[in-house]
Amino acid sequence: QMQLVESGGRLVQAGGSLRLSCVASGRTFSDYVMGWFRQAPGKEREFVAAISMNGINILYADSVKGRFTISRSNAKNTVYLQMNVLKPEDTAVYYCAATRQVTTATTMYDYWGQGAQVTVSS
Repeated sequence: QMQLVESGGRLVQAGGSLRLSCVASGRTFSDYVMGWFRQAPGKEREFVAAISMNGINILYADSVKGRFTISRSNAKNTVYLQMNVLKPEDTAVYYCAATRQVTTATTMYDYWGQGAQVTVSS
C-alpha cells in the first residue's frame, strides 16, 4: 500500500497563488506516476495534472494549462502542484494519486490521498 498525504489547501483570493504538496510513503515513490485531481461540490472528480516517474512527461487539463505547474522530488517522496492566477472555479477538494502509467483516467490510479480543500474567493 502507498499512503498519500496532501497539504497546503486553504482559502485564497482570486488571482492569488497556492502550492499543494503530497508526501508519499509505503512504496518506492520513483516507481509511480503521480497525478493531481480535483472535485468540486456536485461535480465528478476531474483530472488536473500528471507527471511521469522521472518528471519528463507532464500532462495538464486544458482548464489549468499555463496557470498550474506540477513537479516532483523523488528524494523527498513529494509531488507538488503550484497554482497561480487562481479563479473561483478552481475551488474544489484536490487529491493526489499514484499510478504506473501516465494517464488522465481517474480509474487508472491505484492510490489516493484524503484530499485538501482549496477555496478561491471572488
